[in-house]
Amino acid sequence: SLAMNPIQRPEMYIIGAQPVCSQLPGLSPGQRKLCQLYQEHMVFIGEGARSAIKECQHQFRQRRWNCSTVDNTSVFGRVMKIGSRETAFTYAVSAAGVVNAISRACREGELSSCGCSRTARPKDLPRDWLWGGCGDNVEYGYRFAKEFVDAKEREKNYVRGSEEQARMLMNLQNNEAGRRAVYKLADVACKCHGVSGSCSLKTCWLQLADFRKVGDLLKEKYDSAAAMRISRKGKLELVNNRFNMPTQEDLVYVDPSPDYCLRNETTGSLGTQGRLCNKTSEGMDGCELMCCGRGYDQFKSVQVERCHCKFHWCCYVKCKKCTEIVDQYVCK
Repeated sequence: SLAMNPIQRPEMYIIGAQPVCSQLPGLSPGQRKLCQLYQEHMVFIGEGARSAIKECQHQFRQRRWNCSTVDNTSVFGRVMKIGSRETAFTYAVSAAGVVNAISRACREGELSSCGCSRTARPKDLPRDWLWGGCGDNVEYGYRFAKEFVDAKEREKNYVRGSEEQARMLMNLQNNEAGRRAVYKLADVACKCHGVSGSCSLKTCWLQLADFRKVGDLLKEKYDSAAAMRISRKGKLELVNNRFNMPTQEDLVYVDPSPDYCLRNETTGSLGTQGRLCNKTSEGMDGCELMCCGRGYDQFKSVQVERCHCKFHWCCYVKCKKCTEIVDQYVCK
């Protein structure tokens, strides 16, 4: 278990951890304490956050808000000040990134407090297949991410029924949805053994899904996120009762999203001025929607690509370089 009290885990009380943890920006007191206890985990938390930003920017690359409001003070910038759908996604994908990175680090022997996955053998696995290759330790990754990521929210003490409490509950719900996405998509992987690949024997283990799949699932959850409000009893409730109550795998939000058309320091919107758009598309990446009706400028750009590639025996590919002048469009 991930004990919070260093006295229970004296071997984890790392001498000299204090300076590193006090220099990391954005950590709450609880997270700083965990940092001191689990200093070797911090590099992987950082890796998880970076992969989350990358995934967020991929999923929203054709939207007005393209997850580019990243600054050094918080992972996703000022957009997180409002409890919008976009904020819901960023919390979920960040928590997922931490589970992913820690689970993998366990398997690769990078952390002293965990190792290979100890998941029980799946019941539907054929009897003659071996279970127990070194799997990604998604159970430990989930537990650690819950302890570390949620610490910031759990140490806050807000008035019951207040907007601040609503936002705290929203963050906790979306953190959990992100963690569960990684847990849910982890699956059995197997490898054949035998003379010249005869596959007379198979070894299987638990393996994390590619993080793109996690991003795709969370993007679906973003599209169907539920609008919530705080009740007098201090619980989140649906704004519209006609919809089903969200499960622990669903995203929730408490504030409507800005349109992200114009620069706005309060919401963290960078606006869409200067963004590339697709003249022929009728979707969000199309010039009409991306530019919010302000119009767009056309310019020509030179693109260099590899072309006329030929395979030479043996064994390399030789290509020529082709230049093409293409029309591009940017929002006014």
